[in-house]
Amino acid sequence: MAALSLRGIDDRLAAALKAEAQRRAISMNALILDLARQGLGISTAKRPIHTDLDTLAGSWTAHDIAEFERTTAEFERIDESLWR
Repeated sequence: MAALSLRGIDDRLAAALKAEAQRRAISMNALILDLARQGLGISTAKRPIHTDLDTLAGSWTAHDIAEFERTTAEFERIDESLWR
């Protein structure tokens, strides 16, 4: 695999790359490879990576969890008559 160095990256471009890498939660290297592949039409991504629900991850309170478990408890019950 080839290693390349990029020169001539101004502050504005560096800041934009850093912000986009942080937004996507990936490294700068991974971002630049992804952008290069997309720009050249050789993207290897099989499906898009969605991050729109990331802010919800880990946001439930103990009350939220208890309520969810209470309302979904029925789904844990096995109907034995279906397995005979």
